[in-house]
Amino acid sequence: MSTLPKIAWIGLGIMGSPMSENLIKAGYQVTGFTLEQDKLDRLAAAGGTVAGSIAEAVKDADVVITMVPASPQVEAISYGPDGILENARSGALLIDMSSITPQTSVDLAKAAKDKGIRVLDAPVSGGEAGAIEAVLSIMVGGEQADFDAAKPILEALGKTIVLCGPHGSGQTVKAANQLIVAVNIQACAEAVVFLEKSGVDLQAALDVLNGGLAGSTVLTRKKDNFLNRDFKPGFRIDLHHKDMGIVTDAARNVGAALPVGAVVAQLVASLRAQGDGGLDHSALLRAVERLSGAQV
Repeated sequence: MSTLPKIAWIGLGIMGSPMSENLIKAGYQVTGFTLEQDKLDRLAAAGGTVAGSIAEAVKDADVVITMVPASPQVEAISYGPDGILENARSGALLIDMSSITPQTSVDLAKAAKDKGIRVLDAPVSGGEAGAIEAVLSIMVGGEQADFDAAKPILEALGKTIVLCGPHGSGQTVKAANQLIVAVNIQACAEAVVFLEKSGVDLQAALDVLNGGLAGSTVLTRKKDNFLNRDFKPGFRIDLHHKDMGIVTDAARNVGAALPVGAVVAQLVASLRAQGDGGLDHSALLRAVERLSGAQV
């Protein structure tokens, strides 16, 4: 029998499915639950165990990992008679890898402590490709001892794994990450439209730009999306809209001005309002094209 901790995984979406599969490849016993049957079938095919409910998934787990879209979903799976806190055993470690508000993470840690359950907020950056390749950046909030216990598990999911401070700190750093990513994508999108309207070879231009100071992980990851107008979702506009709301609200609470971030948040919101919420966030290019007179 394996001496590795038994893991329950709740939420098997674009990120959750490949992440859970990487844990299985690393030798962990993973029991999963999500609402979509095809995602459960995928987990079973990868060697995981399928549960019929949250309660069934978490009852024997040493570690519970959650990866769901937003704060309301984290609260829905965590609280109540059928939720994680009522059904996980005392002493279990709950690692929430969703991107939610810092306050939601603080509140969850407080409620879990009353049940004898330890909590880390551990949101990630790197998108679907980073999840598949197990090279995610993982920003963690919580206690040092819990971080140390979780680190071997997190090392099967990512490359850069950092304890950023107490509960909620991981979510605060993730909010800053989403601010930087959105502004970067917007700048790249504007450059793409400028280059194309100027008649420049876009492939050549992006290659040389990415080799200099203008280069970035965003441009590396999203260059083909721009070139091919391929906006199959790796990270949906809907989710980035949620995250921009988190960062602008959190910044207001601490008195930080985000003038450029506020503009990009509105551009993300407008793209969503035009029906593009299900597209990859590189689809910010479509908003710039519309503003520049293109029929998109």
